[in-house]
Amino acid sequence: MAPSSCKQTIRAGIEAGPFSNTWESLRAYQVPDWYANAKFGIFVHWGLYAVPAIHNEWYSRNMYQRHMPEYQLHRERFGAQEQFGYKDFIPLFTAERFDPDAWAGLFRRSGAQYVVSVAEHHDGFAMYDSSFTEWNAVRMGPRRDVIGELAGACRKHYLTFGLSSHRAENWWFFEGGRQFASDVADPRFAAFYGPAQPQALYPNEVFLEDWLARTCELADKYEPQLVYFDWWIAKPVFEPYLRRFAAYYYNRAAERERGVVINYKHGAFPEGTAVYDLERGQSEHIRSLPWQTCTSVSKSSWCHVNNQEYKTSREIVGDLIDTVSKNGNLLLNIGPRADGAIPEEEEAILLDLGRWLAVNGQAIYNSRPWRLYGEGPTPSVGGEFTDSKRQPYTARDIRFTMRCDHLYAAIMGWPEDGKVSIRSLGYASRLYEQEIGGVELLGSQAKLQWSRNNDGLHVTLPDERPCEHAFIFKIDGLQK
Repeated sequence: MAPSSCKQTIRAGIEAGPFSNTWESLRAYQVPDWYANAKFGIFVHWGLYAVPAIHNEWYSRNMYQRHMPEYQLHRERFGAQEQFGYKDFIPLFTAERFDPDAWAGLFRRSGAQYVVSVAEHHDGFAMYDSSFTEWNAVRMGPRRDVIGELAGACRKHYLTFGLSSHRAENWWFFEGGRQFASDVADPRFAAFYGPAQPQALYPNEVFLEDWLARTCELADKYEPQLVYFDWWIAKPVFEPYLRRFAAYYYNRAAERERGVVINYKHGAFPEGTAVYDLERGQSEHIRSLPWQTCTSVSKSSWCHVNNQEYKTSREIVGDLIDTVSKNGNLLLNIGPRADGAIPEEEEAILLDLGRWLAVNGQAIYNSRPWRLYGEGPTPSVGGEFTDSKRQPYTARDIRFTMRCDHLYAAIMGWPEDGKVSIRSLGYASRLYEQEIGGVELLGSQAKLQWSRNNDGLHVTLPDERPCEHAFIFKIDGLQK
């Protein structure tokens, strides 16, 4: 697509309304119900970085950083960067086991409601049929439209489809390759490695207009209902381009009568004009607007690497419950291998989550926060990159949600004595002022013994557990 025709298309899309490219206009945006109700989605980081499978997805940058261990490691395993650069992993990225229908079926069984796949990471290799670069998965490597195929499979399995663009970071991602003899400096590969400029230098107009054109093409070609951006768009130079994209994307969605979401980090968008994402982190309180935390089944990587260290299902269930109790969604990442197979350990985690949600999903999906997100001794560690810093939840940690006038209390562990006391539901707290008419344990047919006094609601658990990880009480007010 020619740049001039692209600009005209974008301008026409903005002028078509109802949104204009001003923050005042964009504040009329409303988070769609599908997203506010979904609560749980799957993120997929899959690209060239899965071929070396070393350390994490930043291997592609760090192999050109002479002070990083990946620099020497690359030279030892693959040769000097001038002879074997990052581009040379492309022929090895054949994706012979990529089965989008099997992926989508697994995601559906996990209990996820939406899927977000990386369309382009910082490395500049487009996993879709791009009109702006030949360095894409249709023309090289897999020779398949990964995003297009996965979008179709997800919709077949009734999953809402989204995608992410990390194109902004490509401006500086390979800057280290210009500091010594490497293929980054070879003009034959400039369209792949990008500008490779110092990170301290802001992008120029040519790069920004190209960023906007590529992002709008993604929105039009694949009609994602969610577009996720990484952090670097928060730089002030992107501000007018974010307004233009948001107006264009929201107006296209209005034409199609589909609710859409933009995920942003830091302060890239004013609150209320898109949906805030907190990377690998927790909120310390209930947020008034829907938000999201993105994290991974892995403790240290977003992509497949050798010798991966995984979180436990219990840890992930705890994060899901805590996030939902505070009005958030959990976007959980997996990293397929270079051949397209999802690692067995990751499949097992997803299926375990699906079993838990099959029992307890009514307290998660379509729910809203209660007056209090929870109680218990384990503090929330707020901010980014805190998902591995909090202490494990205990049987005294409790989180609340509401759905259809039912109050749900999630107990984060099974108490050794089989007894639970919920202090927030005592008469003295005055948080639940109506009389309690019934208490059920989700997944159990047992009739529970319970009582209530000033100190709390006290429940004796049955002998048999209905599920693993966390256990949820459904609490109803007394019918008058």
